[in-house]
Amino acid sequence: MSYMVQVGDQVPDLELETTAGKVKLSDFRGKKLVLYFFPKAFTMGCTRELKRFTELYDQFKALGAEVIGVSVDSVDTLKRFAEKYGAKFPLASDKAKEVSKTFGVLKLMTASRVTFVIGPDGVVRQVISNLKRAEEHADRALEAVKSI
Repeated sequence: MSYMVQVGDQVPDLELETTAGKVKLSDFRGKKLVLYFFPKAFTMGCTRELKRFTELYDQFKALGAEVIGVSVDSVDTLKRFAEKYGAKFPLASDKAKEVSKTFGVLKLMTASRVTFVIGPDGVVRQVISNLKRAEEHADRALEAVKSI
């Protein structure tokens, strides 16, 4: 599958409304960034994925990487989701679906499960998709971060 933002592309400087306040993607320049899109909070696969990213979060941080999960859910829903499962990183609401459209992951009015691993220079280094198990995204993203 081909996404609008692909390996080698500079990430567009979009603003995200997160559970930790508003951020711009350019705020992460100088750091590695894992931007993972997920379909819907509180569903089985998305819950497993969030839990696995949370389990591995300290390893991401030790490698100089930040993690942000993105879905079309509201910020309130994402706050409840993050609190229930102890997320250690912000979740971003793409209620207007603009970020999902820009990255090319919008499918049937929700985001597809796709993970973008971005280097400190703001360039996409790896796109992870089509995995059988949702939680594999965290493990693959960690391996990708280690190679940057």
